[in-house]
Amino acid sequence: QVQLVESGGGLVQPGGSLRLSCAASGIAFRLYAMAWYRQAPGKQRELVATITSGGSTNYADSVKGRFTISRDNAKNTVYLQMNTLKPEDTAVYYCNAELAFVHYWGKGTLVTVSS
Repeated sequence: QVQLVESGGGLVQPGGSLRLSCAASGIAFRLYAMAWYRQAPGKQRELVATITSGGSTNYADSVKGRFTISRDNAKNTVYLQMNTLKPEDTAVYYCNAELAFVHYWGKGTLVTVSS
């Protein structure tokens, strides 16, 4: 059974930082491309960052220079380091695993950026 479990969300002030984690089980993690998506209230889900099985990364323009995606294949975990957070970063953040067009999703973790 495939499971992706996100953690690390919470309430943070503007300008602050959070690190999200996504622990995967039931898949050959090292073979999968991993990604973080987010969905703000009333908006569509959007891609935030991706990391390939080889470690190449890509980011949405809105988070470039502020967010960093990384992976630890030994721990079957992908991370999203989020710095200089803005109120518009408020959303539920979802972990995604993809291989050969098959996607798995976590249930999400809420990030709220507010003073």
